[in-house]
Amino acid sequence: MRNIAFLVAPEGVEQIELTEPWKAITQAGGTPQLISTRSGQIQAFNHLDKADEFPVDATVSEVSAADFDGLVLPGGVANPDFLRMQPDAVRFVRDFFDAGKPVAAICHAPWTLIEADVVRGRTLTSWPSLRTDLRNAGATWEDKEVVVCTAGPSTLVTSRKPDDLKAFDQAAVDAFS
Repeated sequence: MRNIAFLVAPEGVEQIELTEPWKAITQAGGTPQLISTRSGQIQAFNHLDKADEFPVDATVSEVSAADFDGLVLPGGVANPDFLRMQPDAVRFVRDFFDAGKPVAAICHAPWTLIEADVVRGRTLTSWPSLRTDLRNAGATWEDKEVVVCTAGPSTLVTSRKPDDLKAFDQAAVDAFS
């Protein structure tokens, strides 16, 4: 495991869904990099309350999937809702699947996967309110703490919520190793 991209919006990522996988990747010997649509800092949240700010390593327009060994998509409601409306972010996500590189997404992050049209024929989980969206996009949805789908060229790791982070982090590290 080497470089792992964490794609987040300038504002709205759920902080624990960013920091806990980041820590797990670092402890496993990986190098996480924070990628966003704007340079500077991103604003994380603890549910609806502002939390910490984090420095952006690069913008999505400055990097490509070829620069990384895997991708993490943290959740929060606002984060993936913003990203799915950004063509560069959607392309960046799709490129990981086209390249057969592993992707890990938690909570509401599969909204961005839906927009990238990479869930059809795959099995995954998410925050429960995305169940219908995922089914309508051609995915099979399961209510489990972590789902690892190896259908297609990329391994896809998904989890439902912050309570699932321990299982999510371990499955992501395994997929990236």
